[in-house]
Amino acid sequence: MAQIMGDQVHIWILTGWMKINGSDSALIRASLITEDTTHYCIGTVVAKRECWSFLKGGFVLTAPSNLSTIYFQNTDDREISIAITSASLQPFTEQQWSLNQQYRINKERKRAVTIHVSDRQGGRLQGVTVTVEQVSKDFPFGSAIAKTIIGNLPYQVTMVLGQTTSLYIQDYENWTSIKEKHKLMEFPSILLQNWFVNRFNAAVFENELKWYITEPKPGQLNYALADQMLEFVRSNQIIARGHNIFWEDPRYIPSWVLDFTGSELQSAVNARIQSLMSKYKDEFIHWDVSNEMLHFDFYEERLGLNATLHFYEMAHQADPLATLFMNEFNVVETCSDIDSTVDNYISRLKELKRGGVSMDGIGLESHFSVPNRPLMRAILDKLATLELPIWLTEVDVSHTLNKETQAFYLEQVLREGFSHPSVKGIMLWTALHPYGCYEMCLTDNDFNNLPAGDMVDKLLQEWQTGYMKGETDERGSYSFYGFLGEYKVTAKYGNRTTNSTFSLNRAMYYTLRKVVEYESVRNYARQYLDKPLQRQQTCMS
Repeated sequence: MAQIMGDQVHIWILTGWMKINGSDSALIRASLITEDTTHYCIGTVVAKRECWSFLKGGFVLTAPSNLSTIYFQNTDDREISIAITSASLQPFTEQQWSLNQQYRINKERKRAVTIHVSDRQGGRLQGVTVTVEQVSKDFPFGSAIAKTIIGNLPYQVTMVLGQTTSLYIQDYENWTSIKEKHKLMEFPSILLQNWFVNRFNAAVFENELKWYITEPKPGQLNYALADQMLEFVRSNQIIARGHNIFWEDPRYIPSWVLDFTGSELQSAVNARIQSLMSKYKDEFIHWDVSNEMLHFDFYEERLGLNATLHFYEMAHQADPLATLFMNEFNVVETCSDIDSTVDNYISRLKELKRGGVSMDGIGLESHFSVPNRPLMRAILDKLATLELPIWLTEVDVSHTLNKETQAFYLEQVLREGFSHPSVKGIMLWTALHPYGCYEMCLTDNDFNNLPAGDMVDKLLQEWQTGYMKGETDERGSYSFYGFLGEYKVTAKYGNRTTNSTFSLNRAMYYTLRKVVEYESVRNYARQYLDKPLQRQQTCMS
């Protein structure tokens, strides 16, 4: 039992070491009951009989509690005894939590930069006007896109009207009157493209690479939509994730595949991998190979336990440069789904890697309702011990909440993800359609920001260096603290100007020199790497 009081303290981190008797291993769940609420799951761990396993979780209380009880329970009906040692319950205020996030962001996402300006003889120049502008970001932040991004308006209008039309729109300023005349809910792709490119540097196709789209009937391959969408990301220098090669959920498997078994099914999946991966070799930085395998197992039921191993092997052989991901839901969103607890995710990933799989990415879908920030951080910390890049791949907040609440919780998720050193990219699941979005939209169909869109724009502005201007000091130096990415710099002294570019990255030391006429611009960025993350479990698997 724990007494939890105080108006300012309401974020709690729970840690402890656990061991069991009565079974070789068991999934232990921590729950919290207060006078007003029950938190069904605030942390889980697979505890074992002969060694100690580390549980880390947490919870948020919105009101003081005079009497709160934390329970540790086995998730099935077996009778076991649970031993706990070094248990800790650590409180944080909102301000402390926020300051810690900002510290982590400054440490992981930014670096100190000093630009020295000198003449050709090496003499430092004081009073040089220096302007610095970040032109691209190192951290991938993007969103899902759908066929609505394609610049083919007649096709879109035909889809909405349900009939062939000769409507071609050259002047997009007339779109509002045309939309009203034809009672359309669609929007011109050029506006969506501009809106997207102005914000994001990464994309993922919502459905257009999935098997049921690219091969709706056996042998009838159609990559037209994906090709056009790929042209859009290429032309705008946007990186793209490949989603997905297979989806284990039978609801999203081509209907003609569902009755296949044995050699017939094996032939079909082999053809799928070869067709997709050969066509798009080197185009996508990632591939989600066997989507949501912790919850569904269509292919392994029919092809045997090595089916997933085979998928990864073939995908790696077809596109060795792509990072192969294990993409799953309810890993970071909650701990109440016993199919996808963090330990189950880690166990399955290690099992595949022991089988020789080249899988080097952790994909967390991140479809949230009410986020539990300390639990999210605890799960990310545990996954980080694998020393693989973590991506939040499909971030959104449930449509059951109003738009203002969606934006509030989305900000919590994004700040938690961006501040974690092992998270290497974030993708929103906000592809826009005439009917809306999967769970959450950033804008309406006229591209007016909704609350979630305003919040994303605020964070994008906060997480970039922007335009800076100043003068060199008596040492000929101009210093600033900038986000990782590409920069252009201009130094103006009298009637002479020199321009240069540099990359601010994670290398320990970076030097750039550019000489134009009598001046040179030299950039030094001293960079500090985090210490390696330590393993959290003494039970080794």
